[in-house]
Amino acid sequence: MAKRAAISSNARRALVISYVTKGLVHSQSDLVELLADEGVEVTQATASRDLELVGAVRGKDDQGRMRYLILDPATSSPGVSGRVSETLILNITASGNLVVVKTPPGGAQLLASLIDRATSNGDLSSAIGTIAGDDTVLVVSRSATGGKNLISDLKKFLSASDNLKKARRR
Repeated sequence: MAKRAAISSNARRALVISYVTKGLVHSQSDLVELLADEGVEVTQATASRDLELVGAVRGKDDQGRMRYLILDPATSSPGVSGRVSETLILNITASGNLVVVKTPPGGAQLLASLIDRATSNGDLSSAIGTIAGDDTVLVVSRSATGGKNLISDLKKFLSASDNLKKARRR
């Protein structure tokens, strides 16, 4: 594939999360090749750093094969949540049961992935799901008029994630 225009590191990391979640990354070399297939040229060192920053670790999948996995941020394994709130949220606005979160270009999918994981594991029970574009995440509240409460819950969740991350660094 032809080399695509330069993408942001957040957009590249969103691709990394997608590949890891799909079970396609067994090694750093696999990741370099997958990104190259998308026209994104990276070194092995960059691939390694991206895997670390998104919280991917090598482990055995359900079939016993070694591959990279992204573990739940609430577990003892580091995740992306601490970095997300520091770098990805530019603005949050509510309307009815919807919350619109603006991110830098390429950051929406990374943030939406974190919110969806938190929703599915019960850490963010006021949301039912997200839709992500390039720089915008639409978060849907469980309640018909719950947008404002969802903003508060999102801020608390991300703040708690930041505090957890800082505690792990000590």
